[in-house]
Amino acid sequence: MERRFSCTACGKCCFGWLTLTLEDALAQAGRFPLAVIWTPVRQGSKSFSISARLGLTVRLRKRRQIAVRIAPTAYIPPSLPCPALAPDGLLCTIHGEKPSRCRTMPFFPYREEGDQADLLIPRTGWLCDTSAAAPVVYRDKKIVEREDFDREREELFRQASTLRSYGEWLLESAPSLKEELLRVAKKRTGGHVVVNFSTLLPHLPEVDVVAFARKQLPVMTEFAAKTAAVPALAEYHKLYLECAAEMEGVLERRPGAKG
Repeated sequence: MERRFSCTACGKCCFGWLTLTLEDALAQAGRFPLAVIWTPVRQGSKSFSISARLGLTVRLRKRRQIAVRIAPTAYIPPSLPCPALAPDGLLCTIHGEKPSRCRTMPFFPYREEGDQADLLIPRTGWLCDTSAAAPVVYRDKKIVEREDFDREREELFRQASTLRSYGEWLLESAPSLKEELLRVAKKRTGGHVVVNFSTLLPHLPEVDVVAFARKQLPVMTEFAAKTAAVPALAEYHKLYLECAAEMEGVLERRPGAKG
């Protein structure tokens, strides 16, 4: 089996959430409103094993368990474009330094390599080229040009221990989080739990929290303003306001800190 695919730079995929490596999230803190997305994966699902290896597992009754993917994410509403997308809706203004996730698209390293075929079918409205003129990118369940995929997968494995330690700590500290994950896992269509990125910062000792706050505060303030008058985006607006308040608190507590 072969699949053909070529990006036409239509900009249609540059809207909404963008899953990031931890390294990319910190590097882009001055551009993206950050959150941590927790995604429960039920036992028996194709991506259960890789999700458990990159995230953590939560034990249930009767020897059952769920895997939980923990992913730093640019938390952007699906109706809003990436901040790096040019006004023409086509040009990426940070092409040379764009996140790994953008480089690897449409492949997704949180899935096993043999489970990528459906990702090469363009979503409604996307203008990806899958014609006979496009290059073969997937053959016999193997990615043909795999440098970007392998690089992103390696980044995910490097950060796995940090995110697992953070995840175990937060589950212990906030029992309601486990309850919410279990509730979402029971849904037929699955889902996600959105957590404030600031919960992750204590587990990143190398990060200058004040410098991070100085980058995130204007971003959160900007996105809070963009979503303020849109009832459908109330959950996004709420998180932006909460995050902005936390970043302000960090700066008020340490106004003279190095940043």
